[in-house]
Amino acid sequence: MASVAGSGAAVPFWRAAGMTYITYSNICASLLRNCLKEPHKSDALTREKVHFNVTKWVDGKPERPTLRSDSPGE
Repeated sequence: MASVAGSGAAVPFWRAAGMTYITYSNICASLLRNCLKEPHKSDALTREKVHFNVTKWVDGKPERPTLRSDSPGE
């Protein structure tokens, strides 16, 4: 019997929807923050912004990294 995961049918739904994992993670985190009660909600909302570097590789060499700042509302 063939497993579903081995057949390629078990693609994460966020990837099948055309999202990146970062986007999916930001949406989930935003939903969780909005479910919290005060004062925890306002504390969590101050940590909502996410910063990360993206480095593209061309011909086996890294290009200059770019800083991205994402928040679930963007």
